[in-house]
Amino acid sequence: MKEIQPISIWYNGQELFATILNCSVTANNLFNSGTFNYSLLTTDSINLTNGFLNITGEDYILYTTNSDSNTYAFNWIANQLNITLI
Repeated sequence: MKEIQPISIWYNGQELFATILNCSVTANNLFNSGTFNYSLLTTDSINLTNGFLNITGEDYILYTTNSDSNTYAFNWIANQLNITLI
C-alpha cells in the first residue's frame, strides 16, 4: 500500500477521499504481460473503487527487469490512474 494525494470519489451518496493505493499482481505470464488489481481506499480502509490494469510491451519489460519492481509497479499504476503517490 502507498499513500496518495487525496482524491474525492462519490461513494454511497457522499463524497469520500481516497488516500491509499493498494495493488497486487493478479496474473503474470512471465513472458510479455501481467495484470494488476488495484483499490483506492480511505484512511479507514473503505474500498471506494477498484479494478484491473494490464501491463504489456516496453512497460512490462521495464517492470520485470527493474531491480525494484514493486516501486516500478506502484509508479506505473499511479500514472495509469492519474494519481500522485506521496
